[in-house]
Amino acid sequence: MAVDQPIAEVAERARETGVLGIDTEFMSEGRYRPLLCLIQVAVPNGDGSRIELVDPFDDPAVEPLAEVLADPDIEIVMHAARQDVAILRRALDTDVRGLFDTQLAAGFAGLSASLGYGALLDQLLGVKLKKGEGFTKWDRRPLTPQQIKYARNDVAHLIQLADAIKDRLAENDRLEWVREECRPLEEATDERDAREVWRRLPRVNQLGGDARAVARAVASWRETVAQQEDKPPSTIVADQAVVAIARTSPRSVDKLRDIRGLYPKAIKRWGDDIVAAVRRGEKEEPPPKEGGGGFSTAADAPVIALCEALVRARALEAGLAYELIASRADLTRVVVAARQGRPEPEVRTLQGWRRELVGEELDGLLRGDLSLAVGEGRRLRVTG
Repeated sequence: MAVDQPIAEVAERARETGVLGIDTEFMSEGRYRPLLCLIQVAVPNGDGSRIELVDPFDDPAVEPLAEVLADPDIEIVMHAARQDVAILRRALDTDVRGLFDTQLAAGFAGLSASLGYGALLDQLLGVKLKKGEGFTKWDRRPLTPQQIKYARNDVAHLIQLADAIKDRLAENDRLEWVREECRPLEEATDERDAREVWRRLPRVNQLGGDARAVARAVASWRETVAQQEDKPPSTIVADQAVVAIARTSPRSVDKLRDIRGLYPKAIKRWGDDIVAAVRRGEKEEPPPKEGGGGFSTAADAPVIALCEALVRARALEAGLAYELIASRADLTRVVVAARQGRPEPEVRTLQGWRRELVGEELDGLLRGDLSLAVGEGRRLRVTG
């Protein structure tokens, strides 16, 4: 079944109305990076939306769409935008400006910041989406009628959903907060620095300095091979095997056979390359530990919980989703830094509007200048 692609008409309508809704379908299984398979776009049309599907396989000439995405005067509406932005920026070689992420915005409108598209449509518009083809093979052609219906439904109500959320945001003057939060998402990328991927390895901070240097070298080699072969890095050498190689620094291919999780196929094909990467790492300056700020202790746990209680109370009062303000990892870094007498860590909870909302109180709580108590109506009360 063919896919509609009047891209120039959609782009012109987006310029006229100042808004474009967009979603993507992609395949990531077995690939180094996700493959863009379909683009769904929506533009205002009367009380509803005009919907078109763009097939990047059939017609890669999508310059008009790329230009609209990069136009700061056009609002780009997406839901859970980070991965879609990264894929579109890479696949269309464009910037994304004027982003409005309906999932993120919902958290500022008294809803959860992790609600799915269907749940939001149900809550705000009373629209119920049927489950469909979300996990089918989007890289196969022709697309089935069921796939096309599913893809169109993904953007059919997207612009109307954004409008409903904006109405809520207008009530508490939070629209600019949302726009501020969306700006970093416009820079989302799925490009990876081969020299930095070692930081994502499990328990890599437990390695000594020299072993971390080896882990960096081996992980960098693995990343390069994965990109060249368009495969997930873990299918070249598993994460646990990279850490084990770094820990033991095998000097020969024979020694690689002692590494748990490093399969004979990988040794046969890349054994010499892995040993060469180990030797390169042994000659390099060890990288610092990820985070560089120390670790939490058992004694930190109740303090972290106390800080979390304060943040949750302020989030509830402000009608914000808690996860927009802090994560446990954020609060752990704040508590550990305070215990160690180090400067405040660069976490979002202590910056911008979040600092005004709760960051200053967190600082006072950790200094001992403020305390928490249960007040009237079983609400948390800050004293001091």
